[in-house]
Amino acid sequence: MSTIEESLAILRRGAEEILPENDLRARLEEGRPLRIKAGFDPTAPDLHLGHTVLINKLRQFQDLGHEVIFLIGDFTGMIGDPSGKTATRPALTPEQISENARTYEEQIFRILDPERTRVEFNSRWMGPMKAEGMIRLAAKYTVARMLERDDFHKRYEDNRSIAVHEFLYPLVQAYDSVALEADVELGGTDQKFNLLVGREIQREYGQRPQVILTMPILEGLDGVQKMSKSLGNYVGIREGADDMFGKLMSVSDDLMWRYFELLTFRPLAEIERLRQSVAEGRNPRDVKFELAEELVGRFHDTAAASRARESFIARFQKGAMPEEMPEVDLDVSGDGLGIASVLKEAGLTPSTSEALRMIKQGAVRIDGERVEDRGLTLGAGGPMVIQVGKRRFARVRLNEAAGG
Repeated sequence: MSTIEESLAILRRGAEEILPENDLRARLEEGRPLRIKAGFDPTAPDLHLGHTVLINKLRQFQDLGHEVIFLIGDFTGMIGDPSGKTATRPALTPEQISENARTYEEQIFRILDPERTRVEFNSRWMGPMKAEGMIRLAAKYTVARMLERDDFHKRYEDNRSIAVHEFLYPLVQAYDSVALEADVELGGTDQKFNLLVGREIQREYGQRPQVILTMPILEGLDGVQKMSKSLGNYVGIREGADDMFGKLMSVSDDLMWRYFELLTFRPLAEIERLRQSVAEGRNPRDVKFELAEELVGRFHDTAAASRARESFIARFQKGAMPEEMPEVDLDVSGDGLGIASVLKEAGLTPSTSEALRMIKQGAVRIDGERVEDRGLTLGAGGPMVIQVGKRRFARVRLNEAAGG
C-alpha cells in the first residue's frame, strides 16, 4: 500500500496543476476509494496517443485503489465543446455520436482495467432533464463569469459569434460532476475553466467541490501543434503495429523525452538515466526504439512490437536510409498540395513531370510506403520521410499556409 506521499508523487507526475493539492491530500488521508472522473466527447471514432495522457493518469489512480469513471459525453457531444475555439464548433448528430462512442469502450481497455472501470454516458441524467431543470442549472452561473473564459472573451471582443448553447457546455460538464459526485476530475489544460465551473456548481448543489487535475496537451509528431487527427500529426491507438512504430520513430529527439514522461509508465529516475546515457554519447535512435517498442507493445503485444522493430530496421536501416537528411517545410493551402508539387518543391525532383515519371516507376515512397497514385494530394501534417529512388531523401513537413 502506497503512503500518502508516494501516492501524491505518482499523481503529480506529468500533471500541470492539482487544485487544490491540500484538498487531494486530505481526501487521500480519509482512506476511502475516491471517485475519479474524466470525460471524453465522442467527436471521432478513434482515440490517439494524445487522449491517452489522461487515460494513463486514470490508470495510475486505479492502481492506487480508486474508482475510475470514464465518462462518454454523448449529450455534450451534441453541443460541441467550444474550449479553445475561435468560432462556433459544429455539433455532431446523434448518429455520429453513437457510432463514435461505440468504439471507445474497446479502446480504453487497452490501458484501463475493465474490472475497475465504470463507463458512464452523460445522456443518462441529461436526457431526462426537463427545460425547468436546465433553466435552474443555468441560473447558477452568470454570463459575466462565462465571458471571463479566454476563448469566449476573445470572440466577444472581436465581435465574433458566440451561440447561447455554447454557454451550456461548461454547465453540463459541471453538472456531470454533480451527478457522479466526483471527488476528482481530470482534464487537459484547455479544460481548466470548465473544471473550475464544476467546483462551483457542485458547491451550489451542496456537494464538496471536486479537486481538479490538469494534464498538458501532448504535441503531435510535428512537435509544434497538439496531436490531432485533423492535422495529420497523430498516432492512433488502433493503428497497425508497423505504422505506429514508424510514426513514433519519426519524433524529434527532444520530443521523445516528453513522450516518455507522459505516455509511458517508466519511473522518472529511469527516464533520467536514459537521458543521461544520450548526453554521454548513446545514439538517441536506440532509446527511441525503446519508446516505440513499449507503446506498440501496450496497444498490440510484445511479439507484435518486436516484429515492428525488425520490420522498421529492414525497411529503413538495411535500406540504407541516411540518419541525416534535408528537412523541408512547405506551405500548403486547405486544399492540400499534389504529390508531384511536393517532390519538386522539396528538391527531390527537378520538375513535376519528372516527379510523375518517378511515381509511375514505383520509385517514390512516403514513410516507407510506395506511392502509386499520381494524383495524391497531401494536407498539412508531418514530418514524413519522402524517398525518391535509392538515394534521395527528405524529411518534409507541410504547414497550413496563412489564410489557407
